[in-house]
Amino acid sequence: MRKERTILHIDMDAFFISVEERERPWIRGKPAAVCGSLSRSVITSANYEARPFGIHAGMPIKEAQRKCPSLILVEGDHSKYTETAARIFSILKEYTPIVEVASIDEAYLDITESLLLFRSPLHIAQGIKKRIREEEDLTCSIGIAPNKLLAKLGSRLKKPDGLMEIKKEGIEEILRDLPVEKLHGIGPKLAESLRDIGIFTCGQLGKTPLPLLTRRFGVIGKRLKEMGLGKDESPVVPFEQEEEAKSIGHSVTLEEDTLDSQRLKKVLFQLSERVSKRMRKEGYFGKRITLTVRYCDFYTFTKQKTLQQETHSGNEIFRHSLEIFESLTHPKPIRLLGVTVSLLRKEGYQLNLFEKKDRKENLLKAMDRVNERFGEWTLTWAGLY
Repeated sequence: MRKERTILHIDMDAFFISVEERERPWIRGKPAAVCGSLSRSVITSANYEARPFGIHAGMPIKEAQRKCPSLILVEGDHSKYTETAARIFSILKEYTPIVEVASIDEAYLDITESLLLFRSPLHIAQGIKKRIREEEDLTCSIGIAPNKLLAKLGSRLKKPDGLMEIKKEGIEEILRDLPVEKLHGIGPKLAESLRDIGIFTCGQLGKTPLPLLTRRFGVIGKRLKEMGLGKDESPVVPFEQEEEAKSIGHSVTLEEDTLDSQRLKKVLFQLSERVSKRMRKEGYFGKRITLTVRYCDFYTFTKQKTLQQETHSGNEIFRHSLEIFESLTHPKPIRLLGVTVSLLRKEGYQLNLFEKKDRKENLLKAMDRVNERFGEWTLTWAGLY
């Protein structure tokens, strides 16, 4: 029988602006926010004093100043935040080698085996909070639970500077009346779709028949059912293990943060084409597509899709990347897009190619030759976005 896991989710409180407050103590207690460069002109992090005014990440600076004329603005310094985060992650790795960096200001820890060395999960969590406060003059919120989904919920429910342990025997009670949008992965649009069929709480979601959810939501219906029951088998994956997988990818940081879907789709198409061209040049097919999106507040989202058939077609990579992109529910301006293909195999393996696929392969190679000779976008696919 599988050993029950103990997972921690560490989430730094208002990370960027808290780092700035550390260097500018006079800001503390006053409404303040970090913004990007003047050309980006959006809020990337607001402190808890600013939030009652309705100020949040992604809000245009002018709107934020209208809502709170006394708002103190600090131009962000990403290198400073990265260096601080690196020191915090080093602290976390002293408690377990199994640390998954979820973003610049949050991480998951699998401390299942570490409990042999420490008294209890609470003892570990309290030790982490104490060290981050003493060594970095920052606060964090920590959730303790049997899986990543519930650990993330615990840290979210007790912000700021909180600590919550969700034990197996208490899961049903916590989820019974909890609004579905409180769960990580259920954004505003999905929550609205659930409410449309009468599902408002996690308790209701967990009791909804699976056939009804799959009819309404397709393949994610099964995952929604599991989330409503507080189930999550996803492992904590250390960065070192992630790096072992061979992959080919490209990313681009946009000149300015944007919500313009047509512009973002164009960038996505160009990234897909560049990835596919490199795959063909190096002789690879791939089966897993990963989309990376970094928002104006530096929150980084990644989502994968595993295909039934390997590909190195830019058209197909774009189509699946676009499908992931259109499922996003994080309504904030986007700063970076990335497309990666993994689970790579060399061209020589058995592909079950039919004549139609042979013609397509010849067309792709011909397009590559034309584009190499006359310029990158001389020939491309029509009507994709």
